[in-house]
Amino acid sequence: MNRFPPTLALFNYDWDATGYARAMGSHGAALDSAGFDLFSFPSNVRLAWFDVERFVARLAAQAQRKGWQAVVSNQEQFGALTAALLAERMGWPGTPVKAIMACQHKLHARQVLQQVAPEANVPFQLLNAEYGGPVPQGLTYPLFVKPVKAAFSVLARQVHSHAELHRHTRFGTRELWVIRRLVEPFERMARQHLGPQVPSAHRLMLEAPVQADQFNLDGYVFNGQCHALGVVDALMYPGTQAFMRFQLPTRLPQAVQDRALDVARRFLAAVGFTHGLFNMEFFHDDATGELKVIEFNPRMASQFSDLYRQVKGVCLHELSLALAHNRDPAHLPRHTPTAGAAASFVYRVFDRKAAVRMPTAAQLARFAAAYPQGLAMQFPKSAGSMARDFKWLGSYRYGIVHLAGDTQAEMLAHHRAASAMLGWPVDAT
Repeated sequence: MNRFPPTLALFNYDWDATGYARAMGSHGAALDSAGFDLFSFPSNVRLAWFDVERFVARLAAQAQRKGWQAVVSNQEQFGALTAALLAERMGWPGTPVKAIMACQHKLHARQVLQQVAPEANVPFQLLNAEYGGPVPQGLTYPLFVKPVKAAFSVLARQVHSHAELHRHTRFGTRELWVIRRLVEPFERMARQHLGPQVPSAHRLMLEAPVQADQFNLDGYVFNGQCHALGVVDALMYPGTQAFMRFQLPTRLPQAVQDRALDVARRFLAAVGFTHGLFNMEFFHDDATGELKVIEFNPRMASQFSDLYRQVKGVCLHELSLALAHNRDPAHLPRHTPTAGAAASFVYRVFDRKAAVRMPTAAQLARFAAAYPQGLAMQFPKSAGSMARDFKWLGSYRYGIVHLAGDTQAEMLAHHRAASAMLGWPVDAT
C-alpha cells in the first residue's frame, strides 16, 4: 500500500466525501476537510461572509500545525480555485491558478479555443446587458444563454425569442444577492490573474445552440503531458437539456475519442494547464462527424469516479491524491473491475407542483442490502430553494442512484428494481 502524507480536502461533500473515504482506506491517507456545503442549510449561510483570500490565508496558517503536505478539491464553485491558490502559496503541486481561471471564465475559454481549435468551437458573444438590464434588440434566435461564471448548468438554457430571454434574465433581490455572492470571489481573482481586459464574470453570454449527443472526456495532465482516462456518455431527459444519466462504457468510437483528446491537448496547453485532473464536456454529431466543445472543467468530475472504479478499475479520487503529491498516476495499481457497465441515474421533476417523497430509513437500508456497491443520494430542499432550482435549472434534482451490472441490460434492470425499492418513479430515468 502506498501511503499518502497528510492532505487537506476542500469543500469535501457528496461524491468527494464517499470517494476520498474509499481512497483513504486503500492508501492510508490522513485527510482533513475544510469548507462548507453550498447547497445545504445552515452550512450555506457562510456564503454571506465568505472571502477566498482570507480563507486561503487561514488555511496556510494552519498547514504547518496540521502537517498538511498537499490539497485537493473538485468543487466547481470555490474549491478548485481555492485549492490552486493554497497550493501556489505553499509551494505544493497543483493546477496553476491562471489555468483554473481561464477554464472557469467561460467567455475567455471560448476566445482561447477559437485561437487553438476553431473547428471545435461554436459561435459565441457576450450578452451586452448587466444582470436584469434591458435585453438588446436584433439578436437572432434560438440562442443558448449561460453565465460567464457558473456551475451545475445554473441559468444555462436555450431561448427562442427576445421575450423569453427577457424573462430568463429577470431576477429578484434575493436571487441577485445569491448570484453576486457566488460570482464576486471569482471576479476579483479574474482581474488579478487574467487581466483587466477580460469581460466581467458578472455577465451572461450567448452561444449558437447545438443539437447532438453529449459526452465527457476525463483525463489528467502530469509533467505537462495530457492523458485520457475515458469518455462517459451523457443522456438527457427527452426534449430537455437536463441530464438523465451518465454511463460507462461509452458508445463513442475510439477515433472520435482521439479527436477529443487532441482538442483537449491544444486547449490545455494554451491556458497553461500543466498539472491536474480535467473534464471536457463536448457534443458529437454522429451524422456530420462534428465535435464541439461545451466547456472545460479544471477538476475531476467526482460524480464519475465510482463509475470508472467499477468498470475500468480506476479510482479518480486516488488519482487526485497522487497528483496532489506529485506522484505519477500511471504508477497507481489498478483495481479489479467489478462490472461491465455502470451509470449515475439522476431523478428530477419538471412540474413545480409535483410531490417528491424521500426514501425512508427502511427503504434506504433495503437498497444498501440489495446493492452493496450501489450509492443512493437524496437532495431535499425547502420550497424556496426548489423554486430557485426551477428558475435557474428548469427542474428539481431530488436524487441520484449509482448502479452497475455485468451488462447494460442488467444495469438497467437493477435500476428499475432499485427505483421501486426507494419509492421513486421507475421511469424517472
